[in-house]
Amino acid sequence: MSARTYLEHVAIRVRDIHWHIRFFQEVCGMPMREVQGTLENPVQYWTLGGLQFIAKPDFDGPEGRLGHLGVMCEDLDATLAAARAFDVVEMPQGRNWLRLPDGLAVEFMQARPASCVAAALAINPRAEK
Repeated sequence: MSARTYLEHVAIRVRDIHWHIRFFQEVCGMPMREVQGTLENPVQYWTLGGLQFIAKPDFDGPEGRLGHLGVMCEDLDATLAAARAFDVVEMPQGRNWLRLPDGLAVEFMQARPASCVAAALAINPRAEK
């Protein structure tokens, strides 16, 4: 078994990035974690809570709007070694970006500190108070 991981973010192509930012801030309470570009003209926008919006006003791709999955790893090297046993292809973005046989793109990231993966996995979102 490779090192443990958790899904850190999901990247989604959106036509109206400002609408999505407002919706997830006001409805879900997910504030900004990071922005590429400016707040007035964001190219990409990450929320606390695991969403990444990619501004694509004219996107009309047949593969849908999912950009990629971002997966946080306790041990990036061990995770990549385990992935190589499957039919995956390294993407141009770097060795930590893999294309799965069905076309799904996965970005693997080294957690710092590595122990934060165990802490995230210990959260039980269905636990009663």
